[in-house]
Amino acid sequence: MDPSDLTFSICLTNFDPYLSNGSLYKTIERLGFYNPSAQGQEETLRIDIEKVDEWVSKGAQISDRVKRLIKDSKLSPEELDARKAAKKDKADAKKAAALAAKQEEIKKQAEEAEEEAPAEEAVPEEEAPVEEAPAEEAPAEEAEEEAPAEEAAPEEAPADNPEESSDSEDEDEKS
Repeated sequence: MDPSDLTFSICLTNFDPYLSNGSLYKTIERLGFYNPSAQGQEETLRIDIEKVDEWVSKGAQISDRVKRLIKDSKLSPEELDARKAAKKDKADAKKAAALAAKQEEIKKQAEEAEEEAPAEEAVPEEEAPVEEAPAEEAPAEEAEEEAPAEEAAPEEAPADNPEESSDSEDEDEKS
């Protein structure tokens, strides 16, 4: 069924959890109808206000939607058309605002992506010198290894000649 063919009945119902047909509501009386897709000379809304008032006086409760429809039924056709046009304009403005907000969000995401792209390219350039640094440190490490070998050589010399080591100890004691 095409949604444009929908017509809604405005009915008085009674809640009854013990109905045998599986429904929780029993229709007591049809009070009117609403055809939102009416065009041209078709009737959009008809409600028997006298019957609605009669049932309300007996304790019936009106839904919010039906309250609005009753309010609309009291308007002239021109006022109703103006109200529909205002409602449509408001909906269009809301859609336009949502579309603008979405476009702004997409623009921000694109700008963030552009900012991240140069940052990612800069990282490899910074990493390249880091890779070269260990190669430069290697000669320094070799120099450090050679220095202790040179220091160890004088220590070994006294060990080879026990007389020199004892003389140096004697000189240390005199000083």
